[in-house]
Amino acid sequence: MQNHESILRKRLNGERLTLEDGVRLYSCDLLALGQAAQKLTKRLLPNAVSFVVDRNISYTNVCTIGCDFCAFHCAPGAAGAYVLSKEQILEKVRELEALGGTQVLIQGGVHPDLPLDYYLDMVRAIHKKFPRIHIHSFSAIEVDTLAKKNNILLPELFRRFKAAGLNSMPGGGAEILVERVRKLISPAKISSDRWLEVMEIAHKAGLKTTATMVFGHVETKEERILHLLRLRELQDRTGGFRAFIPWSFVPANTLMKDVSPAGGDDYLRTVAISRLMLDNIEHLQSGWLTEGLKLGQIALAFGCDDMGGILIEDKVLEPTGIKVRTRREDLIRLIREAGFLPVQRDTNYEILKTFQEVSNACAQ
Repeated sequence: MQNHESILRKRLNGERLTLEDGVRLYSCDLLALGQAAQKLTKRLLPNAVSFVVDRNISYTNVCTIGCDFCAFHCAPGAAGAYVLSKEQILEKVRELEALGGTQVLIQGGVHPDLPLDYYLDMVRAIHKKFPRIHIHSFSAIEVDTLAKKNNILLPELFRRFKAAGLNSMPGGGAEILVERVRKLISPAKISSDRWLEVMEIAHKAGLKTTATMVFGHVETKEERILHLLRLRELQDRTGGFRAFIPWSFVPANTLMKDVSPAGGDDYLRTVAISRLMLDNIEHLQSGWLTEGLKLGQIALAFGCDDMGGILIEDKVLEPTGIKVRTRREDLIRLIREAGFLPVQRDTNYEILKTFQEVSNACAQ
């Protein structure tokens, strides 16, 4: 059995880590983990941390899946249930563009009645009116449901969405890609195999995606590493994942409200281990939205090269007590204070603007 130092040396020498290696690293010294992860972190520029100016739009909170960990969803016909009109969505995108934003992430619950044309017309309208906005939208379960409901194979569905203007997809709905866990927290959601299959088909259709992991609920450390290995295996085949975003479960106002949050130590360990395990996914985002800005800032020293988006709003997490109204200046300041160079990027990780230090005071 290898000790921690030999496992870290193995990875730093370019070898791949195994399931056993990843599990053992959870008992490694935290700072040693962070130092190793930092050595393996690729950046858009030397010492840079990137971010994107974007907006999350939740077009509906109506959902028939009913995951235990979700505080956002409403049953059809329930008080507070809503569906945004095309005009309401376009107004939100207009506000994003006015703020210099470049990416919109549209997701919603699994609504039983919305027709396919609702989605395609939405994408067409955004693409026509705001051609410079990158449409990074719809989770694996949303597109899988649309394909089945409309008796369309996924390659054809993706062809139609791309023709309408869809540019890429987020990695939501992965949770933990182990069936034991999914049967406990989201038994009505697509299986882990199906989530991976949807992503593989999307990649082959020319749609890049992100990948996520929601941890700190009922899963074991081994199941977290299994999740990472399944992502790594798919990335070997397709190269379609742009970035990985791990975040810890927020139990407030969910059916799992008695679960104790993971905590900062566990989050930072998981971030660093993710960087060490995922040798073929280039970017790792700091989950400041769920972890808080300060812990998200610390994660930049544990293998994260990106702070994700400024997120003008996020309706999914608001029911858990998390309110979002972050400005571009906030992320620039946090990145600088952590000792890194702030870089604004687009969805494709192309640099749009570099925020050089303006005075000696900024560098301190």
